[in-house]
Formats: sequence, structure tokens, C-alpha cells
Amino acid sequence: MSDAAYNVTAAELRQFIEQFEQLESEKKDIADQQADVMAEAKARGYDTKVMRKIIAERKRDKDDVAEEVAIMDLYKSALGMV
Repeated sequence: MSDAAYNVTAAELRQFIEQFEQLESEKKDIADQQADVMAEAKARGYDTKVMRKIIAERKRDKDDVAEEVAIMDLYKSALGMV
């Protein structure tokens, strides 16, 4: 490999690494902001464990959620938990 090709490759590699590091930094900032939101919600008396479950459920397909709820209800009924 020639020195010129090496320099271009090294510069490109450095660019990819720096972009990734910048994204990592932004991801950390966003995670910190999310933690602040949850801390404020908790301070106001909200149950953050339940909030996180709701957030996760909202990301899922509605049909999958409905099927899971139906199966859970069936299992609870079979165990006399209803």
C-alpha cells in the first residue's frame, strides 16, 4: 500500500472514529436528559417503574400486546387469579 493511500485511509478511519465518539457523547447526553425526566416525574409522585413499562408497551405492535394480554388473562383465569 502506498503512503498516499495509507494517509487517506488513516484520515477516513479517524473521521469514522470521531463521528462515532460524537454520537456516543450525544447518546450519553440524551440518556442524562431521560434520567432527569424520570427523576422529575418521581419527585412529583409518579411511579417511574410503571411509566417505563408503558413506554416499552407503546413501542410494541398493538396486535402483539393484545395477544399477550389475552394469553395472560387466560393463564390467570386457569390459576384462579381473576
